[in-house]
Amino acid sequence: MAETNSRKISPLVKTGLELGPVVLFFIAYVLVKNRTFDIGGRSYEGFILVTAGFVPLVLLSTALLWKLTGKLSKMQLVTAVLITVFGGLSVWLNDDRFFKMKPTLIYLLFGGALGIGLLRGESWLQSVMEGAMAMKHEGWMILTRRLCVFFLALAALNEIIWRTQSTDTWVYFKTFGLTIAVFLFFMTQGKVLQTYALEEEDKTPDEAG
Repeated sequence: MAETNSRKISPLVKTGLELGPVVLFFIAYVLVKNRTFDIGGRSYEGFILVTAGFVPLVLLSTALLWKLTGKLSKMQLVTAVLITVFGGLSVWLNDDRFFKMKPTLIYLLFGGALGIGLLRGESWLQSVMEGAMAMKHEGWMILTRRLCVFFLALAALNEIIWRTQSTDTWVYFKTFGLTIAVFLFFMTQGKVLQTYALEEEDKTPDEAG
C-alpha cells in the first residue's frame, strides 16, 4: 500500500469500483424492499438481504482497487471495515439500525480526525491529498476546517434521517443525498483552491514533476 507502489488506473474504472456497490445496493433494494425471505428458519426483510450482499461486494471492490492501484487510503480502509462490522451486525442480529448508523460513525471519525489535526495546527487532509492538489498551507487549513464541519453536519443529518424517516427515505438519502452533498461541497471550494494554489515556482521538485 505504499505510495511508491501506486499505479494509475482509468478514472472511469476507479469511479465504477467506488460507486458501483452503492448503485447495485440501491437497485437491489428497490427490487426486493417489499419482500421477506425465510432463511434458516428466520424471516429477513429485503433490506437485510441486500445488506448481506452489499458487504462482500464492497470488500471485493476494495480488493480490486488495491490490486489495480497498489494502494488504499486510510479513508477507504476505515469505510470497508465499518461497512463489514455494522453490515454484519445488521444481518446477524436481523436489525437494520446498525447498518443505518454506519454513515454517522464514518463521518464522525473523519470529522473528528480532521478536528484533532486542526487543534494541533495541522491539516491531516493535506497529508492525504497533497499529491492530488498543490496548495499553500493556509489553503489546506481553510479547506480542512470546512470539511471537518461538513463531515460532522453529515453525521448529524444521517442520525436525524434514519431515526425519524422511513427506510425508503434513508436509502434514497444514502444513495443520492450524501453523494450529491459531497460532490457539491468540493464544487463550491473552487475559490479556495484557486486563491491558494501554488505557482510553478513555489512547488517542490516532486510537486512540479
